[in-house]
Amino acid sequence: MIKVLIADNHPVVRTGVRSVLESANGFQVVDDVATTGELFERLEKLTPDVVMLEMDIPEINGIAALRKIKKSFPDVKVLMYSGQSEDVYALSSIRAGAFGYLAKTSELEYIVSAVKKVAEGNMFITNELAQRLAFDEGTQKPRRFFRKLSTREVEVLKLLASGKRNKDVAIGLNLNEKTVSTYKARLMKKLNVDNMVDLLQQAKALELY
Repeated sequence: MIKVLIADNHPVVRTGVRSVLESANGFQVVDDVATTGELFERLEKLTPDVVMLEMDIPEINGIAALRKIKKSFPDVKVLMYSGQSEDVYALSSIRAGAFGYLAKTSELEYIVSAVKKVAEGNMFITNELAQRLAFDEGTQKPRRFFRKLSTREVEVLKLLASGKRNKDVAIGLNLNEKTVSTYKARLMKKLNVDNMVDLLQQAKALELY
């Protein structure tokens, strides 16, 4: 029996995912929670095999919560899922320690197969994403990863990723420091992070350095 804990702030989504899993053989949903605070409280008492973690869950962003789970509960496997861009967030989630990524636009049948595969200790991504990633392993640059960002935002992120300070970025792009700070805040919001370490991790996932 695969024990699953669902973490998502939308009651309808939690109910839907629970229904799909409980209607399949071999799964037990041990609980569902709406915030990361509730998630870590439950993890102190429960021992799920898999946590289905929504990227935009309140309080701590999904990537930061994932890292905390990996550190504090290393035996728990995490399957990230979200309505956010699969191309960007699948890579960053897996590199941060997730065993898989499932887009909310995926077919319902993927939920069962994804949780089962992750519980077995295997990596899960959809066939469609696997094909796109395989294509990106060739000579073409993964330009689709930049669709979320404007050209100027990519320029700022590249310079920050290379170790430049705000002042140096401003000089290099002929901007003032306040504008650079605004871009940095916008980048953190778009890439769903709240500190420079995670922002640079995202830059790495986007293959900016």
